[in-house]
Amino acid sequence: MSDPAVGAVLLEVGGLGKTYTGRGEPVEAIADLSFTVNAGEFVCVVGPSGAGKTTLLRCLAGLLPPSKGELILAGTPITEPPAGMAVVLQEYGRSLFPWLTVAENVALPLKEKRVPAARRRELVSDCLTAVSLGDDGGKYPWQLSGGMQQRVAIARAIAYEPQVLLMDEPFAAVDAQTRFELEDLVRSLWKRLGVTVVFVTHDIDESIYLAERVLVLSGRPTVLLEDVAVDLGEDRDQLATRADPEFARLRTHVYELVQAAKRGARSIQEAHLSH
Repeated sequence: MSDPAVGAVLLEVGGLGKTYTGRGEPVEAIADLSFTVNAGEFVCVVGPSGAGKTTLLRCLAGLLPPSKGELILAGTPITEPPAGMAVVLQEYGRSLFPWLTVAENVALPLKEKRVPAARRRELVSDCLTAVSLGDDGGKYPWQLSGGMQQRVAIARAIAYEPQVLLMDEPFAAVDAQTRFELEDLVRSLWKRLGVTVVFVTHDIDESIYLAERVLVLSGRPTVLLEDVAVDLGEDRDQLATRADPEFARLRTHVYELVQAAKRGARSIQEAHLSH
């Protein structure tokens, strides 16, 4: 898979729909979603509870087949988990193997990728250092705090050297201080590695702090309510950025969109009319 130039379209979502069928009535989780993500972008996805955010991410990851529409990564349709994609989930405790050391957990997908042993050791060391766990490779996950375990999950994802990093509410289960530290960690890794990030969160402030664009989803069945551009500069700071009047304006705007989505708005016009 070739690497598109920064700014070129990397991920395409066209007319995506997902309906779950089971023993009861079919449930339409996603009605119609279309958007693109350029190489090197950081995009956050927000919306009301039950808006299909996780369903969208699982479709992007090739873990769920869409009911309609198409998903394309670097010109190739996504029909299974793509080689150029890594995923970090909220349930970090369940994603790490407790019987493997931290270093062995990070190395596991590299073994499956058949990366040579010497290169594996180099990647594991570099990535653990990048997430400030350089001295913890010999420990086991259960010996680490929740925030440290999530750092291990992030190290494992970036060691894979993905084109796209999908993150599904990865900081929801940690305390506020750790959350801020992890937000800054992910932004610094994004800037240094040039990876494309699609980050699902229910936290509006987090989405604005992290992203260059925020995709606001409607309630179920989901459509794209608005694609909000975030222009807060490349270098962000937990205090200065959050005190910026533009941050406050964006927070208010996205909050009002999410509240309108909860009331059933299905378009930007309806969202404005429902205020």
